[in-house]
Formats: sequence, C-alpha cells, structure tokens
Amino acid sequence: MMLSIILLAFVTIQRIGELVLAHRNTARLKARGAVETGAEHYPLIVGLHAAWVVGLWALAWDRPVNMGWLAVFLVLMALRIWTLASLGERWTTRIITLPGEPRVRRGPYRFISHPNYVVVVGEVAVLPLAFGLNVYALVFSFLNASVLWIRIRAENAALAAAEGREAV
Repeated sequence: MMLSIILLAFVTIQRIGELVLAHRNTARLKARGAVETGAEHYPLIVGLHAAWVVGLWALAWDRPVNMGWLAVFLVLMALRIWTLASLGERWTTRIITLPGEPRVRRGPYRFISHPNYVVVVGEVAVLPLAFGLNVYALVFSFLNASVLWIRIRAENAALAAAEGREAV
C-alpha cells in the first residue's frame, strides 16, 4: 500500500510541477512573440488528465503495484525527461509556436514527431495496469486517444503554419 501512495503522490506532484513549468514557458514564449493555437481543446486535456489522476487515487491507493509494469512506467518517465530536456524552454502543455523558428530536431525529435504524446499514451495505459486496473487503462486510453486525435491535428497545422508551409 505504501508504494501505491508514493507512486500516486509522485505522479500528482509531477503533473502539478509540469503545469507550473508549462505556464512559465508559455509566458516566456508569448513574450518573445509566440502564438497559441488550439486553446479551445486545452480544457479537455487538463480535465482528462485530472480525472485520470483523481480516479487513480480513488481506485488504486491501497492496491499492490506490479513491478513489471512499474519498470515500464519508469522507462516512460526517463523518456519524458529526455523529451522535456530536448525542448527546453519551448516545452509547454499548450500549442505554442514561434513563427519563423524551426522545429526542434534533437533528442527523441530526431526519430518521431511527437515523442511526448507517445509517453503520455504509454503512461495513461501503463500506470493503471501497474495497479491491475485493466478496464480503467482501456477506458482512459480510448479517451486519451480521442483528445490526442484533435490535439495532434491542431499541433501539426500550427507547426506547419509557423514554418510557412501547409500541414501534412
């Protein structure tokens, strides 16, 4: 039970810390002339992730943790750190682009366009699986995929516009 609480506390603090960092980065980027796109769907993302965390607290705080799934989750956290470090101050939870600035092509961005979303897809499924919440993992994975479908289309269009080309 103690490991469950520690893990849930870690994820909660991580999410809050990411929101603080994202807010700071967003303000800095906008001060440099950056533009926000897709703000209308942002509350869906925040609401989904908040519901995911709150639901995990409600259902998993006293459940045993599967060490195999925990190991996968820790790998995902390492990939998250690599992704955030690669973007540096350009990382934010919103779609913020600097017109005329090239895309980041270092770190995991050398290999895939949206590594942060790969991490999010993984953790939304893996953390509930670590607690044996298979249906929970499936439901939130479906909801997350629905929101990411909207999000990635909006982000690709914003990145293309910032680079002066049409979205793919």
